[in-house]
Amino acid sequence: MSDTLAPTHRFPFVQPNGDPLVPVPSPGSERVARITLPTGREAWLVSHHDDVRQLLRSPDFSSDFSHPLFPLLREAPLLDESRRAGFFIGMDAPDHTMFRRFLTPEFMIKAMRRLEPLIRETVVESIESMRAAGSPADLVEWFALPVPSMIICHLLGVPYSDHAFFQQRSRTLLNRKSSMPELRAAGDELRGYLADLVAVKQRDGGTDDLLGRLAVERVATGEITAQELVGISVLLLVAGHETTANMIGLGTLVLLRHPDQLAQLRERPELIDGAVEELLRYLTIVRTGLPRLAVADTEIGGQVIRAGEGAIALLSAANRDPEAFARPDEFDLHRAAHSHMAFGFGVHQCIGQPLARSELRIAFAELTTRLPGLALAGDQTDLVFRDSTVFGVERLPVTW
Repeated sequence: MSDTLAPTHRFPFVQPNGDPLVPVPSPGSERVARITLPTGREAWLVSHHDDVRQLLRSPDFSSDFSHPLFPLLREAPLLDESRRAGFFIGMDAPDHTMFRRFLTPEFMIKAMRRLEPLIRETVVESIESMRAAGSPADLVEWFALPVPSMIICHLLGVPYSDHAFFQQRSRTLLNRKSSMPELRAAGDELRGYLADLVAVKQRDGGTDDLLGRLAVERVATGEITAQELVGISVLLLVAGHETTANMIGLGTLVLLRHPDQLAQLRERPELIDGAVEELLRYLTIVRTGLPRLAVADTEIGGQVIRAGEGAIALLSAANRDPEAFARPDEFDLHRAAHSHMAFGFGVHQCIGQPLARSELRIAFAELTTRLPGLALAGDQTDLVFRDSTVFGVERLPVTW
C-alpha cells in the first residue's frame, strides 16, 4: 500500500507521431499514476483492467460532477441545476437509479431485436445512397453518421430532418477545443430545441416513441419534470449517434487495414458478433476515460485514494492491459473480448449498449457483403482524427 504522492503527469497525454489507433500509454510506470488535469487539478489515473473494474463498481466513488472537487477535464457550463436536470450520467443513487429504471425497458435486448428490421433497412438504404452518389465517397458522411442518427431519431421521436442542427451542436459539446461560450451556446440551443419538442409531445398526449411515452407515463404523473426529460433527451440524442457513428467509421478503417480478417468476415458471417466485440475493445473510443470522485478512503492497485481526491478510469488502457488480453495491441476478430469495458462498467455502464451492438453488427455485416470491393481512397496518413471526448475520424474516403 502506498501513501506517498507520486510525481504528476499532464493528462490527457499527447499522441506522438505513431499509430492514432493505438491509445497513448501512460508515461509513468506506476500502476495508479498521479496526473494533472487541464483544469490544473490533480487526480489519480487508474489504467489496469482489474483496477478499473474495482473503481467503477465501487460505491466509494461518486459520479456527481456538480461536486466542487469532481475531476472534470475542463470547466463545464452544465453545472447549474437547470442545465444538469435529468443528466443522469452525472448522478449517484437514488436519482441515477430512478432514471435508469425508467429507461431500461426501452433499451432491453428484446426491444432492440424488434428494432433490427428498421436498422437493417436504414443500413441498406444508406449503402445504396452512397453507391448511387458514386465512388469515391466519404463513408462518414454517407453511412457512419446517418445510420445511427436516423435510428436514434426514430427511437426518441426526434425529426431526422433536423439532423444538421443537432449534429453540429453535439460535435461542439464533445470537442475538447470548444471554448466556454461555444459550449454554453451549443448546450442551450440543443436544450431549447428539445424543450420545444417535449412540450409538443406533452400537448399531443404522447406519441409512440421514447420521449412521447416518458412525457405521458413519467412527466404527467409527476415522477420527473419536463426539464428532467429534456436533460434525458439531450444525453440520449448526443450519445446515441456520436458514439456509434465514430465506431462505424473507425471500425471500417480497422477492417480495411486487416484485409485477411475482413475476408474471413465476408466468408464466415457468423464471426460478426465476435468481430464487433473485438472492435469495441480495440478502439475504445472514449479515450479520455471516466472521471470519479472518491467519497471514502479506498485502496486501488496498491494506492490509497483519499476521500475528496479524483480518479480517472482509463478504459482504453484497461482494454489493452496484457494481463487481461494477450497481444492486446493486435486486432484479432477470433479473440474472446467480451470482458472489455468499452461501454464502461458497474451501475453507470452504457444503457444504450444493446442498441449500439445491433447497429454495429448489422452495419458491418451489410457493408462488407454489399460492397466486397470496399477500399480506402487515398493514403491513410492523410486521414484526420477528431480531438474529442469521443475519438473518431473526420472523413473516411472509400472506393468500392
